[in-house]
Amino acid sequence: MSDSKVINFMGRRKLAAIFSTILLVASVTALAVKGLSFGLDFTGGTLIELHYPQTADLNGIRADLKNQGYPSAVVANFGSDQDVVIRIQSDGEKVGDTIVESLKGAYQGDGTVVRKRIEYVGSQVGEEFMNDGGLGMLFALAVVMIYVALRFQFKFSVGAVAALAHDVLIVLGFFAITEMDFDLTVLAAVLAVIGYSLNDTIVVSDRIRENFRRVRKTESFDIINISLTQTLGRTLITSLTTLLVLLALFFVGGELIHNFALALILGVVVGTYSSIYVAANVLLLMGISKEDLIVIEKEGEDQEMLQP
Repeated sequence: MSDSKVINFMGRRKLAAIFSTILLVASVTALAVKGLSFGLDFTGGTLIELHYPQTADLNGIRADLKNQGYPSAVVANFGSDQDVVIRIQSDGEKVGDTIVESLKGAYQGDGTVVRKRIEYVGSQVGEEFMNDGGLGMLFALAVVMIYVALRFQFKFSVGAVAALAHDVLIVLGFFAITEMDFDLTVLAAVLAVIGYSLNDTIVVSDRIRENFRRVRKTESFDIINISLTQTLGRTLITSLTTLLVLLALFFVGGELIHNFALALILGVVVGTYSSIYVAANVLLLMGISKEDLIVIEKEGEDQEMLQP
């Protein structure tokens, strides 16, 4: 690949570092000051599923719940426009029965509203979900670091984990700033972001390692630029096709997975950026060189290979 075709990604690494620092400071500050607005899965509450004989009036149901003292209740269709799921933060199991009877009485159409299920999540169970989710993310980052260190080299593992931590903090910071509900579906999206970002980072790291051993140029700066340019097409195609699916989920997937899709969209965008500018930038800061990737041959290995 000639120099004229190589994109100078690392020439803008300082601007990228400033941009990432601003995002990270804003995210960490929001998490420290405001914290996450945990959903029913973590705080505890009641989930109600109802079947209406006709198309359910979601706005009317929300108004009825607001009059009963539940202005933050989540009301959405579940499977069809006649099935409704309601999520309410509550402190008791009997709240669900009271709400169902009230909604049945408020319904003025033909037929009867049918209660399909009522589930109550206690605050202790919600706290357990929260702790398990946090440990799951830390475990995922630790496993990633070990895997990349064994597969490539220690400096690559530091860059990969830095990129993953960068992505996770920005997604969490976004939810802290916007005060959107953070529930188990969003936590699943964050873990999926770790997997997506790691996959992209592995592809870039593999090409960097290959070029360090193959390209005659000795400057790490140039080799990383060549590697990022070579993987750019694959990175963009993967990101765009993934975003098309996520945008479809975001706009037509319904309220229940709205936050899930939004977290993944943000994660894919930030993950694509971090695989180029965070992981590679960390490699340069740590002084990656050809010597780090030299395969050490065991003494006498060549003689053993020559023997019949």
